[in-house]
Amino acid sequence: MNRTEYESRTEALLAPILAEMNFELVDVEFVKEAGTWYLRAYIDKDGGITVDDCEAVSRRLDEQLDAEDFIEESYVLEVSSPGLGRPVRKERDFVRNEGYEVDVRLYKPFEQEKEWRGVLCAWDRDTVTIRTQDEREITWNRKDIALIRESFEL
Repeated sequence: MNRTEYESRTEALLAPILAEMNFELVDVEFVKEAGTWYLRAYIDKDGGITVDDCEAVSRRLDEQLDAEDFIEESYVLEVSSPGLGRPVRKERDFVRNEGYEVDVRLYKPFEQEKEWRGVLCAWDRDTVTIRTQDEREITWNRKDIALIRESFEL
């Protein structure tokens, strides 16, 4: 199996747990950092997620993962809120952020910049378009975008 399959199967295990608790699945990622594999589930709900919410989901998911035992590598399970600057990855994230400011990080510079901020105007399976502060509309191929997230100011 590969990362994508691990993430997909984990999402399938999470779906009934989160539906029962009225939580939303933001994302699942299986990543290697400093030599350790992490299986991370990001969850949310109206009013925000608490530590107790994360713990409850983590316990139930851990039981399911142990029973299914489909991940070959040893890993650390983490369940958390997406936090500030929530990533925009899925269709519902794009719908929620249409007309709002997002930050876009590119793999390679465009016009000498890798980081852009603008209002999310349009998207499809292959492209994303934002309107910058100077009213320019810029469209990138999704494959050129490393990260899109909700914009926030501290």
